[in-house]
Order: sequence, then structure tokens, then C-alpha cells
Amino acid sequence: MFTTVIVRPIFNLLVLIYGLVPGHNFGLAIILFTIVIRLLMWPLVKKQLHQAKAMRTLQPEIKKIKKAAAGNRQKESLLLMELYKEKEIKPLGSIGTLVIQFIILIGLYIGLRKVVFQPHQIVTFAYPALRHLSWMKQLASGSVKFNDTLFGLVNLSKSALAKHSSLYWPAMILVLGSAATQYFQGKQLLPSDPNGRKLKDILKGAGTGEKADQSEVNAAVGRMTKYMLPVMIFLFTVSYPSALSLYWLVGGLVAYIQQYYALKEDVTEMDTGAGALVGTKNPDKIQEAEIVTNPIVNIAGSSKPKTKKSRSKSKKRRKR
Repeated sequence: MFTTVIVRPIFNLLVLIYGLVPGHNFGLAIILFTIVIRLLMWPLVKKQLHQAKAMRTLQPEIKKIKKAAAGNRQKESLLLMELYKEKEIKPLGSIGTLVIQFIILIGLYIGLRKVVFQPHQIVTFAYPALRHLSWMKQLASGSVKFNDTLFGLVNLSKSALAKHSSLYWPAMILVLGSAATQYFQGKQLLPSDPNGRKLKDILKGAGTGEKADQSEVNAAVGRMTKYMLPVMIFLFTVSYPSALSLYWLVGGLVAYIQQYYALKEDVTEMDTGAGALVGTKNPDKIQEAEIVTNPIVNIAGSSKPKTKKSRSKSKKRRKR
């Protein structure tokens, strides 16, 4: 089912682009394929960036809620849920986008292996409609050969570091480029905090009895992930055909551009269907999430009793 629903459509889209581009260059087909995939995923990615930016904007309010709850997890959870509901934010909403990207990556990897190691499957694994393309007929007859290079400069079927072979530098450049773009993507999304503590310092303080703030822990993990993901991508792609590195490199560049323009937009313009977002001035939208910023309201939402002096002042005002 995975092959039918995921792998074959992705494979055939790549083959279609390859069969239509002038010169039938595999590297150019991967570049165009990557751009098409990123554009198709733009609505989901835009919503994911909207959620990330809104969550960053809410951090001051979240810290106030944690301080007001004074360790009461139940009250803290209720107030956070009300805050997310009022701002129409889904903290786990980005997981779906990440899963889709991961599924596409797996499907593309399987498709690329078919192209690189079994070029004849370009014809046999293609949809019947694609086999009628003039280039596909020539490939099936053997009158033309599959061009698996990037403009003749990089052999996309070779890996940067293969067994029993020397280092292939053209592929290594693609691998290093894909890791670098992943680093700048992460840096672009994470807010800069020069005073932020490292995760090891937070854990060390927790060992001595110091209470760790969850938002501070999340920020420290995010900063660490900014460096871990590029390293993981490097280790993952360095021994695979460089076609996968090219996909990751182009996808990272397109994603960086998309993030740049999306994060420049105002939060209220990023998702027209999201309703009132952070900073709303509509009094009808103010709910329990804003209770913590009101000095005369306690955490349960009940007002403080008025003193005799305040009651006498209010009576005088009514008489006037």
C-alpha cells in the first residue's frame, strides 16, 4: 500500500518532470521536482510557521501563567489550554506537517534507489500514460541512455563516501550544503537568547534542587537540536547516492526562502482563517488566559473583596 499510495506517485512525478525538461537531465529534474513539492506543501508549511511564531509571542504570557499557578499543574494546564484556545493555537499542530515531509522523503528515497540502481524501472515502474512519451519510448528501445548527472558536473548515482572508493568531492559539496541549509533553517526559526542557559546547566541546577522551567528547557533543547540535525543529515546522506543530498539541499534553500517571507508577515496576516491572534484588542475575546495579567483577579478567576474604604468611595461616586 505504501508503494502504491506514496512511492509510485512520487516516482512518476519525478519521471514525468525528467521526461519533459529539455536535455532530460536528472539533476535538473530533481531541482524542479523539489520546488514543486515545496510549493504544494506551502499551505501546510505556512500554517506550521504561523503556529511557531505565535507560540514564541506567547512566551511572556505562558511564564506569567506558570508563576501564578505556583506549581499547581492542574490550574496551569487549564489556563494554558484556555490561552491556546483563545489564540486558536495548536501546540502539536506542526507534527502533521513534519510527518508528511518525512513520508515524502522516504518515498523519494525509495524512488531514487530504483532510478539509480535499476534504471530500467523508469519504464517498468512508470504509469502506462507516461510510457507513451517520446523520450520514454526511446529509453525503452535503448536508443538513448539515462543521464544521471547534475549538468554533467556531479554523478548523482555516486555517494560522497562509498566503501572501497576514495572521497567523491562533488557529492561531498552537496552533502555539506544540505547540512548547512538545515542549520540556517533552524537558526532562522529559533529566537536568539544570549542569556539562555545550556541544557547541561539546567540539568545541573535541577540536580541541586533548583526547579527547572519547562519553557527554558524547551529553548535549550531547541538550541541543541539546531546543531544536532545538520550532523544527523550529514551522517545520513554522506554514504547514499548524492541525488538525495541534492534534494535536501534544494529543499532547504526553498524552505529558507519560504520561512523568510512567512516570518516577516504579521501574525494576523499569516493565516486568514485563524481568527484573532496574539495582541487582540477585542474585549469579547479576553478569557481566563488573561486573568494572570489582571492585578485584582486571582488564579481561580474570582475578584478580591472590596474594603470598606473602597465601598464608601463607590457610594460617593454613585451619589454624584
